[in-house]
Order: sequence, then structure tokens, then C-alpha cells
Amino acid sequence: MKSIFVPMTILVLASGQALAQSSDSKQPAMPMQNHMQNQMPALDQKQMPMNQMAPATTDGVVRKIDKGAGKITLKHGPIKNLDMPPMTMVFQVKDRAFLDKVKVGEKVRFTAEQNAGALTVTAIDSAK
Repeated sequence: MKSIFVPMTILVLASGQALAQSSDSKQPAMPMQNHMQNQMPALDQKQMPMNQMAPATTDGVVRKIDKGAGKITLKHGPIKNLDMPPMTMVFQVKDRAFLDKVKVGEKVRFTAEQNAGALTVTAIDSAK
């Protein structure tokens, strides 16, 4: 416990000293929280928790299109950002125009997200 406490204390004291120095200069002082955020490295997708990952495209095959309901049935591979294994399922579509871009039986690449409790295709294109 001591081995963690000492470096953390040094970090806090050094941050406070940096803030004090910035208030002495002509630049406005940065609040402590913003100062610390600016010093932290950005996370890449591999480091982000699954539920916060940016949506990635997934391969699939169109099984059914329901233009009236604005839904599409896709047999798909794993959807990493939703932590979903391969399966066949029905999705809402963000834009009904997506349904005019594809045909039943066509291989596609799509992006899906969870929007207001519904799994939604937010982009889709022919895989050709």
C-alpha cells in the first residue's frame, strides 16, 4: 500500500505545483481535472471496454427485408462492439433508404449499434 501511496502523493504535489506556476504566468490556470486529462494518453479501441468501442463493420448476408417495418434480417459474423456472437437476427435500420441498397441473398458489410434499446443498422453496403 505504501508503494502506491508515495508515488500518488508526489504526483498530486507536482500537479499542484504546476498549477501554481501557471497561475503566476500570463496564461490562465487550468483546473486540476482538465490539466490531468490533457496529460493522459488517448485510448485506442483495443484498450476500450467492449460496450464503449466504436462500431466496426461486420460481414453478413441479407435474409429478409421488411420495408414496411423498417427492418432487415441479417445472418452475420461476430459484432464486436455489441459483444455479439455470429447468428441470424432482425435489426431496425437507421434510414429506410438502406433497404433499397441491398437485396435478399446479397453479401453485405454493415455497422450496428444499440439505439434506444433497439439493435440498429447504422450503415450498410454491398460486400461485392
